[in-house]
Amino acid sequence: MSTTEAPLQGRVALVTGGAGGLGAAICESLAAAGASVIVGYNRSAAAAIALAAMLPSDRGASHCAMKAPVTDSAALSLLAGDIAQRCGRCDIVVNCAGTTRFVPHGELDALDDALFDEILATNVRGPFAVVRAMRELLDRSDAALVVNLSSIAAVTAMGSNVAYCASKAAVDNMTRSLARALAPKIRVLSVSPGLADTEFVKSMDPSWRDEQAARTPLRRLAQPDEVGRAVVACATHLAFTTGAVIPIDGGRPLA
Repeated sequence: MSTTEAPLQGRVALVTGGAGGLGAAICESLAAAGASVIVGYNRSAAAAIALAAMLPSDRGASHCAMKAPVTDSAALSLLAGDIAQRCGRCDIVVNCAGTTRFVPHGELDALDDALFDEILATNVRGPFAVVRAMRELLDRSDAALVVNLSSIAAVTAMGSNVAYCASKAAVDNMTRSLARALAPKIRVLSVSPGLADTEFVKSMDPSWRDEQAARTPLRRLAQPDEVGRAVVACATHLAFTTGAVIPIDGGRPLA
């Protein structure tokens, strides 16, 4: 198979939250493009190990699952050392780990301090801590890339709760800050999906899902593999792009 068919052959990619719905799709897309994938997990060890085992491993790729608790900076430093020892490099970091909970925006008392802090620690401080821990490895790469998973909620301010929306707006701002700070060695991008049709979303009220699709100009939800392919595009076709937010939302902000 040619390098055109496997453009990421020889590259190593870490995906935090890799066992989740979008995370798994991103891992699968990176592996299909030839990368060796590290499926990062916090509590989903069994799912991460199973995913790593089923990823395609031809063309010399080697996949594994590693614990990557994004709110534990000391553990992330140890993870960087383990990656250096096992893989010798890390070219791509995808910050996909995140957390939220549905809280109606008007119910301010229901969004308590503990939940607000947990969301910001996981969704904002977490990606920063991962980049900080992996920077030395990324600096060694000749094509280093960080992709932060954002959300349409960063723009629309409509999402699972007020803190989640704020956290994704912060992610996009941090993407721009890091892109400036880490250039020219490391590119930093956000991929910003609209509502993606993951298994979790498919379990919701079908009428609500249909309404969300109808309110999207392209009249459907994002598919997880479309988000995965967007991450691959960031590493391949968008090689002269940094500090940008790539929307995968079907034009929803236009509605």
